[in-house]
Amino acid sequence: MAVEDEGLRVFQSVKIKIGEAKNLPSYPGPSKMRDCYCTVNLDQEEVFRTKIVEKSLCPFYGEDFYCEIPRSFRHLSFYIFDRDVFRRDSIIGKVAIQKEDLQKYHNRDTWFQLQHVDADSEVQGKVHLELRLSEVITDTGVVCHKLATRIVECQGLPIVNGQCDPYATVTLAGPFRQVASHLRVSVLVLGVTRPCSYSKKSHFDFEEEDVDKLEIRVDLWNASNLKFGDEFLGELRIPLKVLRQSSSYEAWYFLQPRDNGSKSLKPDDLGSLRLNVVYTEDHVFSSDYYRPLRDLLLKSADVEPVSASAAHILGEVCREKQEAAVPLVRLFLHYGRVVPFISAIAGAEVTRTQDPNTIFRGNSLASKCIDETMKLAGMHYLHVTLKPAIEEICQSHKPCEIDPVKLKDGENLENNMENLRQYVDRVFHAITESGVSCPTVMCDIFFSLREAAAKRFQDDPDVRYTAVSSFIFLRFFAPAILSPNLFQLTPHHTDPQTSRTLTLISKTVQTLGSLSKSKSASFKESYMATFYEFFNEQKYADAVKNVSTASLRQPVLFMIKRAQGRKRFGMKNFKKRWFRLTNHEFTYHKSKGDQPLYSISIENILAVEKLEEESFKMKNMFQVIQPERALYIQANNCVEAKDWIDILTKVSQCNQKRLTVYHPSAYLGGHWLCCRASSDSAPGCSPCTSGLPANIQLDIDGDRETERIYSLFNSYMSKLEKMQEACGSKSVYDGPEQEEYSTFVIDDPQETYKTLKQVIAGVGALEQEHAQYKRDKFKKTRYGSQEHPIGDKSFQNYIRQQSETSTHSI
Repeated sequence: MAVEDEGLRVFQSVKIKIGEAKNLPSYPGPSKMRDCYCTVNLDQEEVFRTKIVEKSLCPFYGEDFYCEIPRSFRHLSFYIFDRDVFRRDSIIGKVAIQKEDLQKYHNRDTWFQLQHVDADSEVQGKVHLELRLSEVITDTGVVCHKLATRIVECQGLPIVNGQCDPYATVTLAGPFRQVASHLRVSVLVLGVTRPCSYSKKSHFDFEEEDVDKLEIRVDLWNASNLKFGDEFLGELRIPLKVLRQSSSYEAWYFLQPRDNGSKSLKPDDLGSLRLNVVYTEDHVFSSDYYRPLRDLLLKSADVEPVSASAAHILGEVCREKQEAAVPLVRLFLHYGRVVPFISAIAGAEVTRTQDPNTIFRGNSLASKCIDETMKLAGMHYLHVTLKPAIEEICQSHKPCEIDPVKLKDGENLENNMENLRQYVDRVFHAITESGVSCPTVMCDIFFSLREAAAKRFQDDPDVRYTAVSSFIFLRFFAPAILSPNLFQLTPHHTDPQTSRTLTLISKTVQTLGSLSKSKSASFKESYMATFYEFFNEQKYADAVKNVSTASLRQPVLFMIKRAQGRKRFGMKNFKKRWFRLTNHEFTYHKSKGDQPLYSISIENILAVEKLEEESFKMKNMFQVIQPERALYIQANNCVEAKDWIDILTKVSQCNQKRLTVYHPSAYLGGHWLCCRASSDSAPGCSPCTSGLPANIQLDIDGDRETERIYSLFNSYMSKLEKMQEACGSKSVYDGPEQEEYSTFVIDDPQETYKTLKQVIAGVGALEQEHAQYKRDKFKKTRYGSQEHPIGDKSFQNYIRQQSETSTHSI
């Protein structure tokens, strides 16, 4: 989801690897072990939870999480919980990374000390405050000052136990006095993004004192019916010297933790957590700004030689080919040019390959682009093919260890070999019979690989098969078998025994797919070579060749998602239900596995939109609009709500009767809350958000991908300039002088130089646009505005950077 910012769209995303925790404090009981899990939170909103690792003080999670972040946030937080089956799970500690500090840890494994968690440190949200100082004459004729404090509204307050009933205490503090007053808020105000109006004012009378020594302190609380008392939400401290220039003052403030909160434990008392965090923030202009660079990239497939194209040059200058492959593939997929582009760069790589046995075995730009295309376009194909077999292996749990050294007591080697052979046959058969389900784009790419390989190595009859099977078996199916949780085939990491079984299956499938002439030599372990004798039959090689050359078609899109804690709107109440989505219908059930209570045909979905929070005073709600009614649903968090809206929009995007307008609020009390129309069949009052283009199955933003490519080019500008030098050197010299540039592939120096000149010009133009936008925004933005409240450290850093830039320019 993009946040609009005066013509600029801002996208936020985060990719997290949760590694392991170590040295957690022991449980105060006989076993001393704990059953722990880790959560990922945007401020205080949980968006992901790992599996529970039982009986360990050094739990290994090894879980990945990626999400688009649909709102602003201040902290990315990680909490370690100890599960308690009888009472509420207890928090062991947390890691809280401020948004402005995320780049410090970008894409590198880091150990973070767990910090103590206390109620006084858990704050989020912002407050709009007004102060007014006026002179009054008392009955005795004495002139004094009256200070009026007003809390206009609050935003982003946390929902506690499903609601928020906030009130404030306002204290005037100074060296000789402290006066307090309470401001209550209506219990009806629940929405965390809806303004909370504070109409009551608190007046403080004081005589002439040194104003600089006085401050207003505002404490926000959530009124609770629990016996533990009201929850602290945060505080503000505003010195009265802000009134020195004017008798009135207003500004937005971020709530802050209490200064005199509980003392933290020593950092090493609670253990540590290993994380790898990649936070990305894309600032995307309108499409016209990217046209020169985008056009240059999209014509890469037509450039002769392809090594002189802009896309290939990006792969040459990036530190890792994966960096370039991800945005390039997404951009070419979006514009329907991925097949000719990959055909061109793959053909060039085949031409440079000397040994047919090493074809596409390296981490080249072509290999990485094909990997990324399979990951994007083939995920459903992967699930349809492997998931039933993987689920069977995980559930049946048969022993399959064939290493004599690792056999457990009571296990029989021959029985284990037979169990493993059956599993391998099951998986191999699923793969080799899956040709008709392979996506068209993958089929087209594989066809071009076969043709290029056969033309290059005419004396090798098998190369047309190995060029394709190396991707299908080695780079697509085998990694998914080895780590099914990374491909959403299992919800979590498998147990050690199943993981070992999957490792053995993956090794065998890779060797089967390689069509290696010497099968036994493919294994370092003698027991694997012995086991492989089961598969030394021609039918296995024939099956690999068949799946590598099958005429394939695009499958019907089929998605299934189950989530606990969904709530649907009935006539009078909300109830938790399980939801299930297929390519035919959207259903909900009382419990997992039950018959559906209600079903919506996909063709009857007219729109899927957000529902405004004031409808039911509930967060993260969306609506599935049908011809006769709308189904209102509440997701667990903002990320899940966005995922469901995107998926439902995707499967219903081609429906002929899709709406163009809708009601953003509910129909309650005889009228629509948004437009007050009294008829429940009144046409919508707001335009629907645009669905995905019917000819594009993947939700890809071409401008965003071009912005990412611009950012990569800009960060590697020194390498682009060095590559220009290399083109000049290669054009003039043909000797030792060019050895320092040998890291670049330059087949045609003149064509490459021309492309580099265009790339650098396009990147420079976009860099100027970004710089101008920042300068304009810096001039117009006020610290203390709703967009940048006081306490916004990221904006303070931005101000400092702009000041340093201005000083440097002068």
